[in-house]
Amino acid sequence: MARMPAVPGVGALLRLLVLFACLTAFGAPTWAASVALPDFTRLVEKQGAAVVNVSTRQARKAASRLPFQIPELNESDPMFDFFRKFIPRTPEAPGGDPDNQSLGSGFIISADGYILTNAHVIEEAEEILVRLADKREYSAEVIGADARSDVALIRIDASDLPHVVFGNPDALKVGEWVLAIGSPFGFEQSVTAGIVSAKGRSLPDENFVPFIQTDVAINPGNSGGPLFNLRGEVVGINSQIYSRTGGFMGLSFAIPIDLAMDIQQQLRASGRVQRGRIGVSIQEVTRALADSFGLMRAAGALVSAVEPEGPAARGGVEQGDIIVRFNGRPVENSADLPRIVAAARPGQEVDVDIHRAGAARSLKITVGEWEDPEAEEAEELGGDPGGAANALGLDLVVPTPAQRREGKVDQGLLVQRVQGAAARAEIVPGDVALAMVVAGRHVKLDTLDAYNHVLGELRPGQQVSVLIRRADFVSYVSLRVEK
Repeated sequence: MARMPAVPGVGALLRLLVLFACLTAFGAPTWAASVALPDFTRLVEKQGAAVVNVSTRQARKAASRLPFQIPELNESDPMFDFFRKFIPRTPEAPGGDPDNQSLGSGFIISADGYILTNAHVIEEAEEILVRLADKREYSAEVIGADARSDVALIRIDASDLPHVVFGNPDALKVGEWVLAIGSPFGFEQSVTAGIVSAKGRSLPDENFVPFIQTDVAINPGNSGGPLFNLRGEVVGINSQIYSRTGGFMGLSFAIPIDLAMDIQQQLRASGRVQRGRIGVSIQEVTRALADSFGLMRAAGALVSAVEPEGPAARGGVEQGDIIVRFNGRPVENSADLPRIVAAARPGQEVDVDIHRAGAARSLKITVGEWEDPEAEEAEELGGDPGGAANALGLDLVVPTPAQRREGKVDQGLLVQRVQGAAARAEIVPGDVALAMVVAGRHVKLDTLDAYNHVLGELRPGQQVSVLIRRADFVSYVSLRVEK
C-alpha cells in the first residue's frame, strides 16, 4: 500500500518561514544594489566647476519698439516653425539682469582659459561674458567658430582653472548612462541625466557630424554644455534637440568630443576648418541594390554620379562603384562617407576600397578641399557684409527657390544678418525687406542692384524707412544711417 507523503508540522513551517525571512533580509541589499540607479554626486562635485555659463551683454530692447507683434501660433500652423526658428523666446531666469541675455553653456578644456561651446551660442554677440561656477565673471574673446559643425572656441584671461577630462565617444554603448551640466533657461549648474539612445545619427541639416542621441533633458541654455559618461569624462557637446514645442521632448543630440577637439585645434591654429571632398554623389545601398550588385550584405555607399575632373574621377572612381572603405575606415552606410571624407585633410592621398562588377578593388585618391556652398552663395548674392551694408547694418540676399517656397516669399529680399541700426530696430534674420523710402522716394527691393544703389546714395545721419514683412505682418521700420 502506497504511503501518503508526510505533511510538515507546525514546527517545520515555522522553520521555513524563518529561513525565508533570513534570505530576504540578507539577500535584498545585494539584489537592490545590482539594480540601483547610479550615484552622480561625486561626478558633479568633481566636474561641475569646469562648466560655465555663456552670455552676452547688450542694451535692453523695449518690446514697444517692435512695430508689429509676434503672433501666438498653434504648432500646426505652417508659420510655426518659421517663428520658432527666427524669433526664439526664452523665459527669463528669476532675478536675472535684464541687460544680460543668457545664451548657453560651455566648459573649460585647459587651465589657461580655453572654453568650448556651440557656434550658435556666440553668434553675432557684441560682448561675450563667461561666468564660472564660483561666480567669477570674465569677458571672453572668440578664437574661432565653425558654423557647419556648431563648434566654437573662446578664451578668458585666467589661469589655474579647473578643466574637464576627455573620454572616447567610440567606446560609448547604447543604453549607457550619461549626464549633462548646463544653464537651461539661465538656471546655472543644472544637472540632468539619461542614457545613450543611439550613435552616429545624421540630421537633415548636417551630414558631417555623427551625433550622439540621448534622452538627457536638454533645454534652451544647455547648448554648448558637456555630456559626461559615468567616469566623469566629456564625450560630447550638447548641441540640438528635436522638438515641436521648443522644449525638451526626449530627443537630444550631442557632438562627439573627438570631432569637436579636432575642430578646435584647427580653429586655434588657423582660425578656420578645412574639410576634405572627393566629388561624388552617393546613395544608400538597399537590400535590393545589394542583390543586383552581387553584394553579400547591404553596406557601403553607392556612387550615383562622379564630378568630372574631380578628385574621385582622377583617382579612378566610376559611376556604379560601391565604396566600402575609405582611408582605412569602414563605410557601413552612405551617411558614413561624407563624415569620413570631411575628416581627411585636403591634399592627403588615401586608400579607397570599392566593389565594382562583382570584384573588390583598391584605389588611391588625393583628397580635395570642401567649400561651403551656403557661404559661397551668401558671398555672391549678399555682397561684402563689411562694406556699404554696414551703414544700415542690414545684410540682404536673394531668396533661394527653397526659401521662397518655405517662407512664401513672392517678392523682396531676405534678411540674412543684422547689426547696428537694423539690430536696434529689431529687424531679425528671416524677415523680408520689400521696399525702402529714402528722401520721400519709394524704392522696391526686388534685386540686390536696387538695394546697393540706394546704399550708395545714403549719407551719415540720414533717416530712412524699410518696409518689412514678417509672416502676414507688414510694417515700416525707421533706421538712421551710421557712419
